[in-house]
Amino acid sequence: MAADNAIIIGMIAANFATKNRNQIILWGLFGALVFRIIFAFFASYLFGFAYVKIIGGLLLIWIVNDLRRDLFDTKQIKSPTSAAKEPSYIQSVYKVLFADITLSFDNVIGIVGVAKNNINLLIFGLFLSVVLVGTLAKYFAEVIRKYKWFGYIGLITIIIVALQLIISGLSDLDILSINESFKRFF
Repeated sequence: MAADNAIIIGMIAANFATKNRNQIILWGLFGALVFRIIFAFFASYLFGFAYVKIIGGLLLIWIVNDLRRDLFDTKQIKSPTSAAKEPSYIQSVYKVLFADITLSFDNVIGIVGVAKNNINLLIFGLFLSVVLVGTLAKYFAEVIRKYKWFGYIGLITIIIVALQLIISGLSDLDILSINESFKRFF
């Protein structure tokens, strides 16, 4: 489940020079850790609100549109005398933190479910999740920097997660009915 966080962080960081890329990944790791700890304490309470899932899914769709613009509308200058124009560093940090808020919840739900009131297992799961996000984000940033088409795969993955959140929330509100054979996806 940490892959969705890592994809977004990697996609945001991919447009930056190495120094700023590493800093954005560190902000993503910091956000992932903080939000996972916060959500771990409130997971069972927040999970009862279908609107949290719907709003999270809508935020992800907004982030996908923003990422699409950053990745594919930003013109890279190839001249040796001109530097490539990077997107706004602060806006990218905000995007990473928004993604952490939105996507940390599903990680925490999985970890809390597995830990079953075992605080040591809960702490280990949170730590492992953050380590995976950091490792994968750095990898995805490098791959996306070299192969822009890989960014499309990331965007599609994020849209799928967003749709799952929205559909699950709508199902919880009894606005939408999900066939029993498909419930495992939501």
